[in-house]
Amino acid sequence: MLSSTFVRTKAGRSKPVRLTAVIAAALFLAGCPSRAPQTPPANIQDEASASSDYYLQQLQQSSDDNKADWQLLAIRALLREGKLPQAGDQLNQLPKNLSGAQQTERQLLTAELQIANKSYVSARSTLGHLDSGALSPNQKVRYYQAQIAANQGKASLPLIRAYIAQEPLLTGKPHQDNLDQTWQALLQLTPQEMNSLVINADENVLQGWLDLLRVYQDNKQDPDLLKAGIKDWQNRYPKNPAAKTLPARLNQVLNFTQASTSKIALLLPLNGQAKVFADAIQQGFEAAKNGGSMPAPQPQAAQPASAPAQTAPADQAAAGDINANGAVSPSAQESQPAVTAAQPAAPSSAPITPLQAANAQVKVYDTTSQPLAALLSQAQQDGATLVVGPLLKENVDQLSASTTTLNVLALNQPETPKDNLNICYFALSPEDEARDAARHIWEQQKRQPLLLVPRGAFGDRVAKAFNQEWQKQGGQTVLRQDIGSAGELRQMVNSGGIRMTGTPMSSAPAPQSVTIAGLTIPAPPSDVPAATGGSVDAVYIVATQSQLTLIKPMIDMATSSRGKPAMYASSRSYQAGAGPDFRLEMEGLQFSDIPLLAGSNPQLLQQASARFRNDYSLVRLYAMGMDAWTLANHFAEMRQLPGFQVSGTTGTLSASPNCVINRKLPWLQYRQGTVVPVS
Repeated sequence: MLSSTFVRTKAGRSKPVRLTAVIAAALFLAGCPSRAPQTPPANIQDEASASSDYYLQQLQQSSDDNKADWQLLAIRALLREGKLPQAGDQLNQLPKNLSGAQQTERQLLTAELQIANKSYVSARSTLGHLDSGALSPNQKVRYYQAQIAANQGKASLPLIRAYIAQEPLLTGKPHQDNLDQTWQALLQLTPQEMNSLVINADENVLQGWLDLLRVYQDNKQDPDLLKAGIKDWQNRYPKNPAAKTLPARLNQVLNFTQASTSKIALLLPLNGQAKVFADAIQQGFEAAKNGGSMPAPQPQAAQPASAPAQTAPADQAAAGDINANGAVSPSAQESQPAVTAAQPAAPSSAPITPLQAANAQVKVYDTTSQPLAALLSQAQQDGATLVVGPLLKENVDQLSASTTTLNVLALNQPETPKDNLNICYFALSPEDEARDAARHIWEQQKRQPLLLVPRGAFGDRVAKAFNQEWQKQGGQTVLRQDIGSAGELRQMVNSGGIRMTGTPMSSAPAPQSVTIAGLTIPAPPSDVPAATGGSVDAVYIVATQSQLTLIKPMIDMATSSRGKPAMYASSRSYQAGAGPDFRLEMEGLQFSDIPLLAGSNPQLLQQASARFRNDYSLVRLYAMGMDAWTLANHFAEMRQLPGFQVSGTTGTLSASPNCVINRKLPWLQYRQGTVVPVS
């Protein structure tokens, strides 16, 4: 007879239970996982939020009927966790006899793994063979995000279409992010790309977005017209997703308020070594305030240079400027009449320099007299509504820790500018010029650049800025070669000259993490060595005029006419007094400089050159002061309106998202003894 026992229930009654039966049942249930088939807790087409260890464990314990489902879920988890080799192994081990739904998931996972491994071309091909109509809503989000990632953020019709297709599947912050990213992709389209777009008749949402872009481009220089244009667009396209929820940057336009510039505090070092540079900036600022900035004339033909004459020692280039503080491109002292070059023809969409508020009151504060915090407090007590300055880098670095509520247009920038809503940064730094050079050389279809930069900290800064911008454009390895003084270069002439090679600064851009369906796949480790992938096709030279006189002939001698690289130079080598022999020797070389020195306003250049005895370093700072006045009077537009631009004497000025003022410079070229615009 089976033994039994009594268990007291909550009601207090005793109830007989056969203990042997309980033990037997427990043993039976304990054995279930190893014998009964397991069903995945979620469909493979839906979320896979558990860890890879969990899915792999279930894979080991499941029956043959469910192994593939668990394996597919495990691969998704491995991708999410950045375990790419394991994900690839599991993908290769999938059985061949998959169902239709499993086969679709396998293709989608293959594309996601290819993206995580930076195989973008392969990923686009894989995605092209997927039938989006067979995907679940969750898979569609992943599918379109994979398309976006495979296009690497480069503005194109496929990228924009992927954003548009993904939008109805998202809610909350991902939905707003989608609209913001769609708008950002549209803004990156060039006018030529815009004019060449061909869309289908039923792409109503895309048509609406493109019309919104045209409204923006046509009116972005006038906040009131832009506001009216956006509201009119919303009435014409009420069903467009952007009409219901504007991209964040456009929403700023509707909330735009003009900043007061009635009282401006100008913070400059009025004593010490930097005083001469502060004086040039102040003179330019006052000249612009008093109407000294005259309308730019129509482009004129290049004029022959004046006769050659003696110039200051070439190697004093960086000794007397404030380049250590990064405020102005270095240039040697010049003592001869300026050389006027032709102005490059302005594009039809060139920004218009807005009118100035000439009735503003300006008070100058000496940054060498008190700490920055005390000066800002004093300016606020004096009724200032906007601050221009400080100039020196150590003062600008203190701004991020400041609690001032005043709008500040700093005349320099920190190493890593922070996005403060009341601060913009404007610098005539050599790094800024190097970034512009990287963009220009990339636009000229060059892909294997060599940098010739001065040995030391200055060359390090310039090379780093060029390299970072080059990588941003999509370029890969940049070669660097350091150059010494003019005396060292003369010795090189007798010992073989300059070699067309250098030290690789970095390999391709560091791998980035990839976000798919809200899940971030970490970047894989990369130890691929740098490689040039071909011979040098462009040389960017940062040198004084006397150094350039030696460098260019050495490059000409070191290369054949067929394999000769295109040569580019910074404004460091553009000085007054360059005679016809120098210009003939520089045949074909391109260089950049601020519009004022490139001939945009010959009358103003003549006045400024006479004022500063043809010291182009001070002329550049004078031009910076003029542009500081313009930017101060349009601080709110630069801070709040993406794409807002002004034509300045130091370049075409626009602002990055953290309000660092970018300058696009004109490029000139030596041709048959004259200086002409680069066509």
